[in-house]
Amino acid sequence: MNRFLEKFLTYLDIEKNYSKYTLINYKIDLNEFFAFIGEMPVEKVDYLTLRRYLAKIREKEPKPRTIARKLSSLRSFLKFMTREGYLKVNPSTLLTTPKLDKRLPQFLTEEEVTKFIEAPKLDNDMGRRDRAILETLYSTGIRVSELVGLDMDSIDFISNIVKVAGKGKKERLVPIGNRAIRAIQDYIEKRKHKEKAVFLNKSGKRLSTRSVVNITEKYIRMAGVREKLSPHALRHSFATHLLNRGADLRAVQELLGHVNLSTTQIYTHMTTEKLKSVYAKAHPRA
Repeated sequence: MNRFLEKFLTYLDIEKNYSKYTLINYKIDLNEFFAFIGEMPVEKVDYLTLRRYLAKIREKEPKPRTIARKLSSLRSFLKFMTREGYLKVNPSTLLTTPKLDKRLPQFLTEEEVTKFIEAPKLDNDMGRRDRAILETLYSTGIRVSELVGLDMDSIDFISNIVKVAGKGKKERLVPIGNRAIRAIQDYIEKRKHKEKAVFLNKSGKRLSTRSVVNITEKYIRMAGVREKLSPHALRHSFATHLLNRGADLRAVQELLGHVNLSTTQIYTHMTTEKLKSVYAKAHPRA
């Protein structure tokens, strides 16, 4: 199975241009499936085998989204194997994916964002770094993985533009506001380490996504805004606030780096709910 897996991952990397994080997840999911079928040759895998595997992961994993992801990885692999001629028929075509509830992304109000972003103190390197991180996440709407990948030459401080390496290694240009630019400059000018990465840890190495999660949790507690918050909440807030203030949906799609407009449209549900709330409170016969 290993040779098939390597061929598949090479295909995803070179032809589909998938990110390294996606490749890691595919590898984990498929190795779990290979462990389940043991010595069974891949050409012997049939629909009943997949049904048994699905029952097995449902025993261990109660979350429908995780099950759906594992099935998606398996489907992609079997489709590849069929296309390459290793399988005559794709046994996964009849598999059904668990129904997923549409979850509205968690976001902050504009007042909450201000409290959150201004929580770090600016009298030391780490405080200035953390303020720059929060300002950048909200100002650009970029993902945490994109933020930690920023290098010094990724930011045009004159034109206020950031070059971002997004999902699937696709690059896009994103505007960045003056407050975020000033916060980054203040941090860079005063930090001890001189590295090509924009955001560094205490040792002067590139910051990890896990560290950004910890930073977010630290300041959300300090600000007293929410009990717990994902760093992605600033991305969600970015999109929601833009739409609330009249931004075009397709422009927000481009800024977020979404391939499909349907992915961006979830934010319209949030803005619609806000409009309904305003209407209910303000209209005399609502």
